[in-house]
Amino acid sequence: MWQAISQQLSNTLLFNFQITERVKVPGGDISDCYMISDGHERYFVKVNQRDFISKFEIEAENLRLLRTTNTVFVPELVHIGTTKDVAFIILNYLPTKPLETDKNSFDFGVQLAKLHQWGEQKEFGCDQDNFIGSTLQPNPWHKKWSRFFAEQRIGYQLQLLKEKGIEFGKIDEMVDMIQTRLSGHTPRPSLLHGDLWHGNVANSAFGPICYDPACYWGDRECDIAMTELFEGFQPDFYLGYESIAPLDLGYSERKGIYNLYHLLNHCNQFGGHYLAQTEACIERIQAF
Repeated sequence: MWQAISQQLSNTLLFNFQITERVKVPGGDISDCYMISDGHERYFVKVNQRDFISKFEIEAENLRLLRTTNTVFVPELVHIGTTKDVAFIILNYLPTKPLETDKNSFDFGVQLAKLHQWGEQKEFGCDQDNFIGSTLQPNPWHKKWSRFFAEQRIGYQLQLLKEKGIEFGKIDEMVDMIQTRLSGHTPRPSLLHGDLWHGNVANSAFGPICYDPACYWGDRECDIAMTELFEGFQPDFYLGYESIAPLDLGYSERKGIYNLYHLLNHCNQFGGHYLAQTEACIERIQAF
């Protein structure tokens, strides 16, 4: 496998790249992640089963889209390929550490706000479906945000859970409730990172960097809400964001609705204590 990866990387770089160092690094629960080096250049490699290639291609497209905006800093794609047994994606390697300092947190807040202001999309969705973790994230274009989120985010997750024998109530009633709660909210479509928890943001030698996106055009509040769901973001991040794009009135009420999506997805992927957390979230939404 590694010889084939080395050969393909050499063909891309137009010089002979022989792996002299390979270190497994943390990178999530879905793919195996490595730092490889020839003693001079270092690259980040994610490896998975061969049929995973389409997911790596989607990840690359999402990174490309974010790079196009010239707002947030993301890894640079080097190569995508397959060997006889595996699929892999190679990105430039940057040593990182948690995004903690006041300045870098503030800077990332500013960058994210500028991402959310970028572009002139008129509808909600994306040109292709992608993945939130290991779960398919459908992105058909919709003109109404309330319908898109209720059906393609909440309804879709509830249907997946029902197929596993897990129900939080009647799907149609839940979808109608979410659509009603959001019916008076008409946000401008913003390009979202889509999976903005603290594990997908770090500090590098070039400043804040984010990765593993699940991009689509939606309400910017979805990204902000997720930063609060699992915490880990410093107060200066929010100060930086608000200095460019203050949040709308009503965000505090919509936050729970948007985070319900991610809680449902975690129920689908992991179950466990997320079931009780999700039930409590639904009860709070119903109480409004």
